[in-house]
Amino acid sequence: MDFATDSAPPASISGHGCHRHWSVEQVAALFDLPFHDLIHRARTVHCAHFDPNAVQLSTLLSIKTGGCSEDCGYCPQAARYHTQVEDEDMLGVDAVIAAARAAKNNGATRFCMGAAWRGPKQRDLERVLEMVQAVSALGIETCATLGLLRAGQAEQLKAAGLDYYNHNLDTAPEFYAEIISTRTQQNRLDTLAEVRNAGIHVCCGGIVGMGETRRARAALIAQLANLDPYPESVPVNNLVQVEGTPLHGTPKLDSFEFVRTIACARITMPKAMVRLSAGRQEMPEGIQALCFFAGANSIFYGDTLLTTGNPEAARDRDLMDRLGMYPMEARGTE
Repeated sequence: MDFATDSAPPASISGHGCHRHWSVEQVAALFDLPFHDLIHRARTVHCAHFDPNAVQLSTLLSIKTGGCSEDCGYCPQAARYHTQVEDEDMLGVDAVIAAARAAKNNGATRFCMGAAWRGPKQRDLERVLEMVQAVSALGIETCATLGLLRAGQAEQLKAAGLDYYNHNLDTAPEFYAEIISTRTQQNRLDTLAEVRNAGIHVCCGGIVGMGETRRARAALIAQLANLDPYPESVPVNNLVQVEGTPLHGTPKLDSFEFVRTIACARITMPKAMVRLSAGRQEMPEGIQALCFFAGANSIFYGDTLLTTGNPEAARDRDLMDRLGMYPMEARGTE
């Protein structure tokens, strides 16, 4: 199938071709459009670049759980919070290979390995490199989310066969300090630069529903869209509230506002995979369907998302069947 290119006027050239700069005001204006006008525009952009009924399936495995030294207000894995998450040692390579093989057999085309720490020590990275090599050998795309990277670590991951590195910006620059104090957003941007320079694809998005304003959501989308190039994968998370974390009890985001966020991500990053990530378990099927219509074309697929629940694979396949949607082939349309 032949997909047309975006007709927006170019501002600079990036790995995605023409790269338009978006101001916060322009993205805020998108958010303010009448709902149906916004999702129609997003659907038009989506159909210009992708098979609109294909969904990329990714599986996420926690390879090292709990005990993180950071203070991210949303995260139950922070050691300082009293949650039900137990600290666990890093998984063995054989366990990771078994999980990756099962994910592939279940239809996933990307396997992401996540570890709860500020960043990997070299001795820890050595074990992760073994995992990346072994998973890559199965013929499935590899992704890792390991926190902040030191100089040279991204190159080692690239050499081991890592395809994608996930490191989210989380929220708008002006709201960031309300959520995290143990690192700055510039720390995150520095790691993304290391990843890009090593030739690894970027998976980078954020979390909504943390008490931010609509303008802050627009600022996050603008910041992501103005990365040059913008991320190949953009996970959009709806806050999963976990008792014991500072953000537990935050007023929940309106479902239509979440769909608006998906639509704005699609319009501003037309060639990215826009992923429905955390929060899908609590999301009605009708809202998920609207998200797919508005440009979401990737999901995390399986029983758990690091430490929180995720719709079971069978339920996902049933929903996709009823919507006339189907899994994207390996390597997708990216």
